[in-house]
Amino acid sequence: MAKATTDPVRLPPGPRLPKWVQGASFLAAPYALPAGLARRYGGAVSMRMPVFGQTVVVTDPVLVKDLFSTGNELIERPTNLGRVVGPGSMWSLNGSALVERRRLLVPPFHGKRVAEYERIVEEETLREIATWPQGCEFETLDSMMRITLNVILRAVFGAQGSELDELREVMPPSVELGSRLAMLPEVVLRDLGRWSPGGRIVRYRRRIDSVVDKLIADARSDPAFDDRPDVLTLLLAARYEDGQPISDAHISDELVTLMAAGHETTSLSLAWAVERLRRHPQLLARLTDEVDAGASRLRQATIWEVQRTRPVVNATMRRTLQRIRLGDWVIPGDSTLLISIELAQQHPDHFPYPHSFDPDRYLTSGKTPPAWVAFGGGVYRCIGSAFATMEMDVAIRTMLRELRFEPTDEQPERRHSRGTNMAPARGGRAVVYRRPGGVLGHAPARTDAAQTSLGSPSATS
Repeated sequence: MAKATTDPVRLPPGPRLPKWVQGASFLAAPYALPAGLARRYGGAVSMRMPVFGQTVVVTDPVLVKDLFSTGNELIERPTNLGRVVGPGSMWSLNGSALVERRRLLVPPFHGKRVAEYERIVEEETLREIATWPQGCEFETLDSMMRITLNVILRAVFGAQGSELDELREVMPPSVELGSRLAMLPEVVLRDLGRWSPGGRIVRYRRRIDSVVDKLIADARSDPAFDDRPDVLTLLLAARYEDGQPISDAHISDELVTLMAAGHETTSLSLAWAVERLRRHPQLLARLTDEVDAGASRLRQATIWEVQRTRPVVNATMRRTLQRIRLGDWVIPGDSTLLISIELAQQHPDHFPYPHSFDPDRYLTSGKTPPAWVAFGGGVYRCIGSAFATMEMDVAIRTMLRELRFEPTDEQPERRHSRGTNMAPARGGRAVVYRRPGGVLGHAPARTDAAQTSLGSPSATS
């Protein structure tokens, strides 16, 4: 891990171009630029950029793990995302306040609790793929968004009826806009009127808070409160060590955070899974055979490999609170650390043939190596990692059980930035046919007209 030090500053090498040129280059090529710099300068590179200031781009997996294991008295996560979702969100917290909040939030997303949500995931996956056309190419991303949105609303919010409909309408545009604004200067988030980005965020949030306030009131008045499985109820019942509950305002912020973290990211990973599997027909056939046999080992390895080669969050940031030693370098306080998850997971010393999509690399050990950091690490590691993995596993299992995906020899889909997340540029396109014997195999396929009327992605030949 990184250590505090009083040694003289010793920054890694890097380009000497004006900071506005470096900043513009990074915005234009957020993946290609760090990759090129790593090839030229090594696993840590110094840059100077507007807004971020002195920046060290870290791609060496060893240094990445060191940073993830460093205490939050030395480095902290910038609160850019917290400014979007609210002051009560864990994305706005650091230090002991974050540790306390994590202690309350982690239990609902692990162990038996996660398994209880599998039925919801399968129901929502079946509901959505029943609308998919057969034999026509279409984008799967919008469908994946609907699956994960409905799962989160039911499992986390406990929403139903009109509240479910309202959140279905307001959450997706709110999350997408927030993702795009999160890395921009704070001035962009100010409410400058109805059509300003900050004004739109404020109006989305008022609608969300109105629904959440009603859900909180309904949960508290429910005679079966103690038996409710949704995360909202668990947060209402949670207590800090001093016996105090989480405030309603902070619960609302946390629910929006869980939505932002768990809805878009998982749906993008599912779209990437479709994109990857269609280009690896032998693996696709093996996975289908495994589903039919009731096994899951290869499917879990495939999920890990999707997240390694196409991480939705391909980088994360930290800020130094004081001077630290990181490997051979001494980095001053108030510096930005830009940690490349994607490049760390493509290091050939840790992942042989790193650009090959090869889930078999995990089958011998049955686990990921330490350099696999798709969910981050340390106190900032994603608390919903087990939930997201379960959701992907059940959704992929259900799709492979019910559908035959037509392979393709088209070029891989490019990465497309959605702000903080990376999506397949063409939406994870697929061609599917229903398999006989499945649940959907006994139901009539929807026509393209019905597909369009439901608001699903229209098919294109």
